[in-house]
Amino acid sequence: MASTPGSPATPRSATAPSGDQIVSLRGERELVRRAGGLFTGAREEFLCAAADLVTFSSGVNAAFAGGRRPPLEPGGLTMRKLYTPRALATREAEERLLRIAESGAQVRISTAPLAHEAIVIDRRVAILAGAPVRGVRTFTVIQSPVAVEGVRALVHAAWETATDLAEFRRTRPPVLDEEARRILRALGTGLTDELAARELGMSLRTYRRRVAKVMTVLGATSRFQAGLRARELNVGDGEGFGDGAGN
Repeated sequence: MASTPGSPATPRSATAPSGDQIVSLRGERELVRRAGGLFTGAREEFLCAAADLVTFSSGVNAAFAGGRRPPLEPGGLTMRKLYTPRALATREAEERLLRIAESGAQVRISTAPLAHEAIVIDRRVAILAGAPVRGVRTFTVIQSPVAVEGVRALVHAAWETATDLAEFRRTRPPVLDEEARRILRALGTGLTDELAARELGMSLRTYRRRVAKVMTVLGATSRFQAGLRARELNVGDGEGFGDGAGN
């Protein structure tokens, strides 16, 4: 059945009239226009792998707009979304990722590079995202069963070795800026607080306040514990930490 103008295309409209099993679509707008029905037609499995939230989100969100996302419920559609840590690069991105998880999707983080940025739907169609060229991506829609299964196998293997979002957030290394690393290195020298503050060009009060902040970020209750944590995370120089002068 042909789709009406402006409506999501039916699954068949993602292929060329000749029935080609591999079709290239340029940009998110064409992806939604010609393959949006593939997204909304998912019934068993929606498997997505992307480096961050930029690659597929605008196209998928447009296809699912207006409540057209298939319901995620027991015995129904399973939605698995796999990202790299880049998806948590900013607070806004992390909050958005949490909302995705709260909506019923399973979310995992892979610290290993992804072989493909891809979506696989119901084991019958795969959509590969190419690298942006002048800000525009080309998406390749594949409906060859053998090729689809090959893409799914790669994505699923990465999914199996990835970490659940909640666990990743709990155990990931803290983000330390350059100043925090300089403070860790200063602590590692064994200098008194007065000398360390002078070396870093800050007041003693400011130095101690920032030491306390670094300890909080590291989850440490003492400078010695901060040193151990820094060594575990391979930050600072990890040497010579202690509860030395000025503590």
